Amino acid sequence: MLKKYFGKSLVHTVLIITSLLSIFPFIWLMSTSFKGVDEDIFAYPPAIIPQDFTFVNYIDVWRRVNFIGYFINSMIVAGLTVILNLVLSSMAAYPLARMSFSGKKFVFFSILATIMIPFQAIMLPVYIITLKLHLIDSVNNFMGYLGLVMPFAVSAFGIFLMRQAFLKVPKEIEEAAIVDGCNVFQMFIRVVIPMVKPTLAVLAVFTFIGSWGEFLWPSIMLTKDSMYTLPVGINNLQGMFSANWRFIAAGSIIATIPIIIFFLAMQKYFISGENDGAVKG
Repeated sequence: MLKKYFGKSLVHTVLIITSLLSIFPFIWLMSTSFKGVDEDIFAYPPAIIPQDFTFVNYIDVWRRVNFIGYFINSMIVAGLTVILNLVLSSMAAYPLARMSFSGKKFVFFSILATIMIPFQAIMLPVYIITLKLHLIDSVNNFMGYLGLVMPFAVSAFGIFLMRQAFLKVPKEIEEAAIVDGCNVFQMFIRVVIPMVKPTLAVLAVFTFIGSWGEFLWPSIMLTKDSMYTLPVGINNLQGMFSANWRFIAAGSIIATIPIIIFFLAMQKYFISGENDGAVKG
């Protein structure tokens, strides 16, 4: 009994320490955003509780840059990326889970293999293709949004996750829907999709977080300040205010709020669907 209690205590201690180490940068960032101009933000050891507590940094960063414009751009890009990922990943995954055709396993494993290829390795050809298709903001804002979204409109991870979810749906339910007069598309939309809502929520959360925090691709593609997304706009603070880290910290904290809200909205589905990718299939 004592040995079992000691083992659990040790595990919980390790998890708590690991959690604190993981969350400390965020705590330090939040602390910096509330510190006044007379307080040393690089003091060692770092002061977590601000001595000169103020909201001025948040007010100033909101007023001095086009923060609301950056926010809207990020919402448009992240929203379109999430919608396209849910639609395209589901449509690509369903035949891999349910239909029989020649070379299905080869196609599936080929898609999985692309996960090992970092985006930086294919960024140059993707950039050239994007320029050739005129999907840049110098043409117009709409084309600029498409240029930011299209390279991330579907992912191998999304296809894999949705395939595993579709494999959990009993075939008898689909057969019953066909008998009741549904065609394949109606059965897919009205019967199968509602049964994999938790997995769709998981994919939506991961896609939203990835798209919202994407910096490299927008920083390369965007040429107009009015089209900047939040990560690019916040990075621009470093040059505009001679690396005013209080403003950068405040802007970064504001940028995390939509991610937290989106996760909380999807939490009830996320918890029940996060293990779908582990289903054997």
